[in-house]
Amino acid sequence: MGAGVLLGLGTSPIRVELLEETRAQVVRTDGGQACTVERWRLPPGVREGDVLVDGRLDPERTEALRREVALKRAALAVPLPPGLEL
Repeated sequence: MGAGVLLGLGTSPIRVELLEETRAQVVRTDGGQACTVERWRLPPGVREGDVLVDGRLDPERTEALRREVALKRAALAVPLPPGLEL
């Protein structure tokens, strides 16, 4: 049985939002509903930001999400004026 079924979230993709020692917060990517689950319910080696489908890591969706976040962060970045260093 996949983690998606165990979580009661069906087969919709979920994103691992936060990992703690024994628990994890996951978010449905199709609606933003968040819930806390026992960490053992997730696949071994899962990291924050990973996307799971049917209880398995989806590397393509995970990478697409990381690229999307990087692009949004870059768009929000404020360029420094020439000669100014922080």
